Amino acid sequence: MVASVEACRAQCVEFSDRASQLELDTFVKSPSSLLERLRNDKEKLRYRLAGYVATNPSVLPSVQTLISASAATDRSSIGAALRIAEGRCTSTKPDSARKIRDFVQRIGDLNVQAGYSAAGEDNPGVQAQSQDKGPAQPARGGALLEGEWKTKLANPFKPVPLPN
Repeated sequence: MVASVEACRAQCVEFSDRASQLELDTFVKSPSSLLERLRNDKEKLRYRLAGYVATNPSVLPSVQTLISASAATDRSSIGAALRIAEGRCTSTKPDSARKIRDFVQRIGDLNVQAGYSAAGEDNPGVQAQSQDKGPAQPARGGALLEGEWKTKLANPFKPVPLPN
């Protein structure tokens, strides 16, 4: 019970954008299972891992294990995922964003750091948020689109989820 209460406080994203507890538990127990499931899809790896870290930054030790088990090409995607997660956490949980940034610097893996830097260049919103600490920009597509790739039109009459 204590772990779930702590996880709620650590989350950087809205309830609807959080990874499920089952997914997080699976990732923590076997980080390389993520690589096996998303074998050749770097984009999915990037956004799924970003979702895990933004949902609960305490999974960072498992990310370390994932980096150790991954190929160089996957490591740049992991770095990009960390940058995306940091961007999601900057406005809501600046301490978590700082923890992610410090983690990337401590890793010392050039492929991870290259992916991390490239993600900031590709997405100026992430860079701007982390620099100016201004109000958070709504997620691309906002609450009007839903689904894994934000391609389904959401029900505008659906009740808004309340935080726990």
